Amino acid sequence: MNNLIIAATCYIAINIIAFLVYGQDKHKAENGAWRTSEKTLIIAAFFGPFGAYAGMQKFRHKTQKLKFKLVPFFLILHCGAFIWFGYLVLFA
Repeated sequence: MNNLIIAATCYIAINIIAFLVYGQDKHKAENGAWRTSEKTLIIAAFFGPFGAYAGMQKFRHKTQKLKFKLVPFFLILHCGAFIWFGYLVLFA
């Protein structure tokens, strides 16, 4: 159970970081500063899709770019993984 709490805490932290990365990039875009690369944003979305998606919606950032349509797909993948993991924990 301890490992599960540690894993959940890390996952939440990763999603918070993804949210902040999207917010920081939006702030940089508005101020004409050096931007976070799209590759970095996509990687953040892959590991923290809940935070990335929330950041995209909250900051209205990268919502129209085609490659960022992957973020909801990553979110669905993570939801599927949670369901699978939950099944394994409860029924295996």
